[in-house]
Amino acid sequence: MSKQKGYVAFDLGAESGRGIYGYIKNGKIKLEVLRRFLNEPVELNGTLYWDLPFFFNELKKSIMLCDPSLKKKISSIGIDTWGCDYGLLDKKGNLLSNPVHYRDNRTKGMIEKFMKAAGREKIYGITGIQYNFFNTSVQLFAQHRKDPSILKSAATLLQMPDLLGYFFTGKKASEQTIVSTSQLYDPGKKDWSPYLLKKAGVPAKIMLKPKPAGTTLGPVKKDILEEMGAAKIKVVSVGGHDTASAVAATPAKRGTNWAYLSSGTWSLIGIETEKPVINETTLANNFTNEAGVYNTNRLIKNVMGLWLIQRCRKKWMDDDRKELAYPVLVKEAEKAKGFRAFVDPNDQSFYSTPDMPGAINAFLKKTGQKPLKTRGEIIRCIMESLAFEYRASIEVLGKLKGNKIEVLHILGGGSQNGPLCRYTADACGIKVIAGPVEATALGNIVVQAIVSRELKDLEHARALIKNSFPLKVYQPANNSGWDENYSKFLGLKKV
Repeated sequence: MSKQKGYVAFDLGAESGRGIYGYIKNGKIKLEVLRRFLNEPVELNGTLYWDLPFFFNELKKSIMLCDPSLKKKISSIGIDTWGCDYGLLDKKGNLLSNPVHYRDNRTKGMIEKFMKAAGREKIYGITGIQYNFFNTSVQLFAQHRKDPSILKSAATLLQMPDLLGYFFTGKKASEQTIVSTSQLYDPGKKDWSPYLLKKAGVPAKIMLKPKPAGTTLGPVKKDILEEMGAAKIKVVSVGGHDTASAVAATPAKRGTNWAYLSSGTWSLIGIETEKPVINETTLANNFTNEAGVYNTNRLIKNVMGLWLIQRCRKKWMDDDRKELAYPVLVKEAEKAKGFRAFVDPNDQSFYSTPDMPGAINAFLKKTGQKPLKTRGEIIRCIMESLAFEYRASIEVLGKLKGNKIEVLHILGGGSQNGPLCRYTADACGIKVIAGPVEATALGNIVVQAIVSRELKDLEHARALIKNSFPLKVYQPANNSGWDENYSKFLGLKKV
């Protein structure tokens, strides 16, 4: 009997990280959480950084402290993270600085200057990437303008999953799905755009040729294996962008017109296509094209998602100095009256505010709506607004696809928010299938399993996931209230 293969998914999100052990047994994927930890940025001298040494140490602890019987079975690890952020290495391979957080103020006002320098239509025509203040292109453009010395000192740029993979293995590589989020990547040539690198002020010599997901990066270094108390383990370059891994785990039925919603701090709603879709409609609606695993493309709308709820919760906990569970807020929202007020989830006033409830009421005042008083009212407003935003995106995606979207798969942590899933089904008028919750880790793990030849391909992996985890179905109910208020929501987005 062959030895059972175990895979560890290191999944780092903007709010937390975790190590998850997975294996295949009796035709199903089994998961076990090894470790969870908060991923909190640190502000030093006015700059907001990620604490890279801290969470690299936490990743090692995931294996170091796990059950010895599991540790022996680990054959590989894969790393996925949020997109756009990066680290710079010098000639000796040392980190020049902790990676700067994408919400740092250094990019303020820079997106307009970058678009002017490189050309708005030309940038999109090359990359198919939406315009965001946190794009790698804008971050590097800001770095070049404010302090180019660190770029001149750099020998290699690696985005977050590749940077962590380098620390585990000593091998440097740039994986395609994470590279594609940068707004510096040309999907037609499957390489960095020399034109955009030059306009952003980035030396082309520090950029590595991108490699597709599903390749082996290399073995974990001997000293780290000894530190973790582990035997031979390799690192696989999975879908390094967490959304790429999540979409890989979509339990979609072949032949249906489906869309996905990776629901977390950000809401990434989109469809899977064979090639990038770059045209006037996608440009006008700020849709983005990002590489998926195994020669797929993700056509996505990026929505500010559960970030609004997360920041409201933090503000209320700071004010009251006590814990506040998400289910409590959801229950309060269900009791609140519906359709009282709406916000544009992507309004820039919500991007980095320390007072999200205050920012929401300021938006309501600006758009001629009455302020909200209770926590439940504010959370209800956020969830209904998100459902409307999903509907707007679904309508555009259906037109781009040429067929109405029939099913929306909600993946990740947000799939546990029953009311939001129900509101989304009602607002969009389509069936919603919620789950799996651990979609990102699953997508990470199945790519490792494909590399190890335990799974045949992506279709095989998705069928296995569908058979392994409970999924909850939400059928659209009476949506007259949603239809009546949809035009009001669209109107306020133009204010």
